[in-house]
Amino acid sequence: MYHKKLKPFPKDFLWGASTSAYQVEGAYNEDGKGMSVIDMGKHPEGTTDFKVASDHYHHYKEDIALFAEMGFKAYRFSIAWTRIFPEGTGEVNPKGIAFYNDLINELISHNIEPIVTMYHFDLPYALQQKGGWSNRETIDAFENYARTLFLNFGDRVKYWLTINEQNMMILHGAAIGIVDKNVKNIEKELYQQNHNMFLAQAKAMKLCHELCPNAKIGPAPNISAIYPASSKPEDVLAAANLSSIRNWLYLDMAVFGRYNSKAWSYLEEKGYTPEIKDGDMEILKGANPDFIAFNYYSTSTVAESKNDEWDKTSIGDQQIVIGEQGVYRGVKNPYLEKTQFGWEIDPVGFRNTLCEMNERYNLPLLVTENGLGAFDKLEEGDVVNDDYRIDFLRKHIEQAQLAITDGVKLIGYCPWSAIDLVSTHQGFAKRYGFIYVNRDEFDLKDLRRIRKKSFYWYKKVISTNGEDLK
Repeated sequence: MYHKKLKPFPKDFLWGASTSAYQVEGAYNEDGKGMSVIDMGKHPEGTTDFKVASDHYHHYKEDIALFAEMGFKAYRFSIAWTRIFPEGTGEVNPKGIAFYNDLINELISHNIEPIVTMYHFDLPYALQQKGGWSNRETIDAFENYARTLFLNFGDRVKYWLTINEQNMMILHGAAIGIVDKNVKNIEKELYQQNHNMFLAQAKAMKLCHELCPNAKIGPAPNISAIYPASSKPEDVLAAANLSSIRNWLYLDMAVFGRYNSKAWSYLEEKGYTPEIKDGDMEILKGANPDFIAFNYYSTSTVAESKNDEWDKTSIGDQQIVIGEQGVYRGVKNPYLEKTQFGWEIDPVGFRNTLCEMNERYNLPLLVTENGLGAFDKLEEGDVVNDDYRIDFLRKHIEQAQLAITDGVKLIGYCPWSAIDLVSTHQGFAKRYGFIYVNRDEFDLKDLRRIRKKSFYWYKKVISTNGEDLK
């Protein structure tokens, strides 16, 4: 709807940005850190690994000073499980605890609220060798890891995120996460992992409320509105199918402690239902998140399934398949522009997504990723003219304010990413940050930090609490 007057962003709005440990830290084998599945994984030909990344591990004070200069109210980052427990379980690594203590204290000294993601794709490799999330022992390992984080950092960290993009790990197991190729029914295995992650998340949330009564905790999936290709009822039904499978399965469980009925029907039809043991559902009902964090990049558009192999279509640079035979057919949206990497740009879809989540769950919402990956060019005089990023973010922030005016309880906006880092599938050439890191795919150069044009723009946005977006 149109509004005669827009509501302002809340005075305590958490303006910030995000990173993840394996994509920004580097120092992959320093100070007792163990190996994760990311460290042991293969990289697309022509792209860098994650061993050095942006070397944030050795530059965190410099980086945080730049965040403070931008005016960040919050910084969302993840803790590397393998820095705390090199083998996933067992003895705590004191140097890992010390690093994150120092990082958190540095943020607080600059009046930046730490927002901590507990798990961002980088499962300890030692646990993966024992079956990973398919092994219910990993649930206990995560609960123990969570307890360690709460006891060591819970006096200072007020906002906790459990598992980053659990839905993407399950839906795109081949592109994100680890799948045992020897398993006969990979999808069934993934949905068993999903159930086990749900249990781990619920236990962590309950533990947080017990050990850190002043803190708040929530899930962190990737959520996006799903459009029907037309007003044809069958297309609308297909969009509802995908919404349940992609979005509501994960949030219904986190918020209500139950499986989404349509998603469960899908699992039954496909033969993907997980084993649910006695007591599991009671555990899942006790999560009670305080807010919902979510990542948003784009929307999806689907049509009625033709129940043939052509239901599936690849999108974007990751070649992730959208569509499933007998369920929905992936189609392109003719009304949306695309990024350099083939992702559709949909700021209005951001508002749609915010409003839909608000109406379903009535919880505060926190944006933990939203951004534009591009081939940024460093020009003479240390200048990066990333006007395309400014335009992308401006349009999304405008829609965020409209959503607030619609009644959405939005508490923060932390786009991806605070600083250039290694993209999960495209290496270092695909840049997202407000801060340019002077390195190429395989040439580390001097790793110098350089303020992009978007750095100064976002500083102005924050200082005016979202009033000046020019």
